[in-house]
Amino acid sequence: MLSGPVGCGKTSLMNVMKHLTPTEHKFFVKPCRDISFEFIQDGYEIIHKYSKGKLYQSEPKTICFDDLGTENNLKYFGNECNVMAEILLSRYELFTNKKLQTHITTNLSATEIENQYGNRVRSRLREMINLIAYDKTIKDKR
Repeated sequence: MLSGPVGCGKTSLMNVMKHLTPTEHKFFVKPCRDISFEFIQDGYEIIHKYSKGKLYQSEPKTICFDDLGTENNLKYFGNECNVMAEILLSRYELFTNKKLQTHITTNLSATEIENQYGNRVRSRLREMINLIAYDKTIKDKR
């Protein structure tokens, strides 16, 4: 997990890293907001799509969820769902069973993640990710 202020280069770093990783560790970067908009369009199938990681082939894939915390709880036919919380909980199962990695970029602190996604997600993230936190005093580089 890369955590830090807006504009410090978290997304840019992950976009570079996806090209530098060996073929067996390739991943792609997907904005959390886009996943939320897909959920509005296609419903709970989107949670299954990203939680199991079976996006383009039958095998689960490593994903980088970009800008965790920028999405909102959304409704699909009146049912409210915290889409990313559900996906992250399912990705934890893949991590424990198959050691499948999940990368995340976010502006949120650990406390903010717990407030938005609950202590269960925060607890599982502690086990499945390493945290690299940028200094909060870094100014926007854009």
